[in-house]
Amino acid sequence: MIEYHHDDHVSTITINRPEKANALTSAMLRELINAVEKSRGSRVTILTGIGKVFSAGAALEEVQNGLATDPAWEILSQAVADQKGLTICALNGTLAGGAFGMALACDIRVAVPDARFFYPVMKMGVYPQPSDPKRMEHLIGPSRTKMMLLTARKIDAETALRWGLIDDIAAPGDLIDRAHELAAPAKAASLDLVGGIKDMIKR
Repeated sequence: MIEYHHDDHVSTITINRPEKANALTSAMLRELINAVEKSRGSRVTILTGIGKVFSAGAALEEVQNGLATDPAWEILSQAVADQKGLTICALNGTLAGGAFGMALACDIRVAVPDARFFYPVMKMGVYPQPSDPKRMEHLIGPSRTKMMLLTARKIDAETALRWGLIDDIAAPGDLIDRAHELAAPAKAASLDLVGGIKDMIKR
């Protein structure tokens, strides 16, 4: 359900469980962590999904077993954040719940026009993953972060772009091409240069 492909300095990690809105099980979370670790030497890593939803977050059948607060979510997002190469989240559709972590940890986020964004921790009665509020605040500011987390507001792609939650919008058929277009300079550079520039930007 997690596919990994590497070609010409670019690693692509794909969530492939469209019949369940790409909801992540515990096993899939660990597959994602392994795939991100596998891509560690890549100049570019692209995270994407199959179908009309990038990921609905935690699989409902495992929420009662504590999946929503599993430390693996934080391990995954930190593994993405620690990548030396450029990381791009190509959001093929809606982003929800715990799946926010890996998207927020990416350097760039591109979404299709129909994507929706919501993080309903208040409705679920759980805390967000530890690093997510700060990463979200860094992108959209404290007030909008509170709007997302404390009111469970759902926003569309245009609003997400205006707020700075995503960086670009591309038609579904052009999404991966847009990701590769954005990745081209990093793909042609050295990993040390890509990582060095990222280090200069980090707070």
